[in-house]
Amino acid sequence: MDETQEHATWVDIDLGAIRNNIAALKRLTQREIFAVVKANAYGHGAVPVARAALEAGAGWLAVARAGEALELRAAGITSPILILGWTPPGQLPGMISEHVSITVWSKAQITAASQAAHAVGERARLHLIIDTGMGRLGADPDDALDLARRVAVDDHSELEGVFTHFARADEADPEPTFAQNEIFSSLVRQLTRLELRPLLVHAANSAATLRFEPTWYDAVRVGVAMYGLHPSEEVKLPETFRPALSWTSVVTQVKTLPVGRGLSYGHVYHTRGTERIGTVAVGYADGFRRMLSNNVLIDGKRCPVRGRVTMDQILVGLDPDSRIEAGEPVVLLGSQGRERISAEELGQRWGTINYEVTSGIAARVARMHYDGDSR
Repeated sequence: MDETQEHATWVDIDLGAIRNNIAALKRLTQREIFAVVKANAYGHGAVPVARAALEAGAGWLAVARAGEALELRAAGITSPILILGWTPPGQLPGMISEHVSITVWSKAQITAASQAAHAVGERARLHLIIDTGMGRLGADPDDALDLARRVAVDDHSELEGVFTHFARADEADPEPTFAQNEIFSSLVRQLTRLELRPLLVHAANSAATLRFEPTWYDAVRVGVAMYGLHPSEEVKLPETFRPALSWTSVVTQVKTLPVGRGLSYGHVYHTRGTERIGTVAVGYADGFRRMLSNNVLIDGKRCPVRGRVTMDQILVGLDPDSRIEAGEPVVLLGSQGRERISAEELGQRWGTINYEVTSGIAARVARMHYDGDSR
């Protein structure tokens, strides 16, 4: 085993891929780009990814929580940041002082933001979210004009943006997205007529950005596409996009075991003959799901996981004629030789989606950032 080995399992993130994908989205839309870096940039590492996205032409960053915005500010990132979700009242003064934009959808929130802004001697930058069919956060379209007026007459706030979020843009049927966009565009027309339209109107997520030009407005919000992940089976990225993340571990021990030997907890697998079994330093505490159908790449070949995934380790069936020993790299997600395991494949195997695969990689897994464009 390599005496310089530092990590049991790690992810490599190609910042060149992030820049490539943002630049492609910018060329496609010719619009302002919100780079969505919530959830530690979908598991890719928020600060390095944010910097790469900004370098490639994104003008905004978007997060879900106040703490995520503070992490970016603490790293010296001064670009505009929007919190897409709820900001607790106690966090409002800090967010306003840090010039972080806040999403609102109620009179109470507008009042609270105004009071916090007055207390810190700044103006609150507000984005009004409209629920056009997601059923999650957002003001009813019928209430939106009144809310916009309230911000317009407030001395301590400004309506910086208005937006919505699509529930089904990643499905084959475009009609639900068209219906949501019609509601939203009608509201935008009313805001324009009443001279209440803010500078930033935004609606498109990654799927809508790739499919529906009428949803682009002034800016698009891109998350999964920025990372080189397909929005869905129905909405695939162009071939020029590159996945940014790969996940690797290492073989820590190799054993030759006789027929009938039970492996891992519960002995749900017994060796079917004399088998070479490798122990690999990754487990469900790292985000590698506890499924019996897993496989990994070793020496460019697919190898099945044998028995149950444990908290910190897995067992893998090796080719009996292979020369694999301790120290061999193991690819959990990514390419090795001619084989590839994608986040989409893992999502299907785990009964989830690629978003959850990468964002579910645990914090204890080291993030190693590099620039693939300079290699």
